Amino acid sequence: MSVTVITLLKRRSGMSRVDFRDYYETHHRRIGEQVLAGYATRYVRRYLTPSDGEDQEFDFDVVMEIDFPDEAMRDACFLAMGRPDTLAMIAGDEEKLFDRSRIRTFSVSESASAMPPPNASDPDSR
Repeated sequence: MSVTVITLLKRRSGMSRVDFRDYYETHHRRIGEQVLAGYATRYVRRYLTPSDGEDQEFDFDVVMEIDFPDEAMRDACFLAMGRPDTLAMIAGDEEKLFDRSRIRTFSVSESASAMPPPNASDPDSR
């Protein structure tokens, strides 16, 4: 059974949303791909925009999702990420991008509801 890890990330103080996303996608993402290669089956960044348009200090800016084929592969990946040279590379780049005191990582268990297909042809049927 696959395992998903979700990490909530906050951009560092003074960094705009545009600069944050640009740096993440042009630089930090590549570090993630390098470190996760051979372990993860999926690496996704979901950038968050507040529905009310208001940035709040407690908000996060991105949800990072990583899927692994199983717990053993997740654990092996995290062990490899803990090697001093790899950890230094990751942490050094995170300093340029994130408020590291706000990083929160979770293992996910999922429950999904089966939903009927949307009925786009009849808006009154909703």
